[in-house]
Amino acid sequence: MEILYLLVPMSAVLVLLVLAVFGWALQRGQFEDLDGEALRILQPETVFFDMAQGAVPAAAEESHSLASGQDEEALDGKREGGAASKNAGSGL
Repeated sequence: MEILYLLVPMSAVLVLLVLAVFGWALQRGQFEDLDGEALRILQPETVFFDMAQGAVPAAAEESHSLASGQDEEALDGKREGGAASKNAGSGL
């Protein structure tokens, strides 16, 4: 029975902690647009970021597109080279 002297205050502190976290989430806008987040998966892939993160610099976007373009060119060269080496080996 003496354990109740420990468990009741601990449970009260836990409830207050949960309420504090819930209040913090409400203040931060975690529950503002629930439908938009549910429909986001159906949209074409775009870059999403929080307003607190800021915009992606243009230089980073250009370097990403250049890197992906270079990778595609390298793959095309390997495909062409692979096909030529197969033809050379077969005597065609």
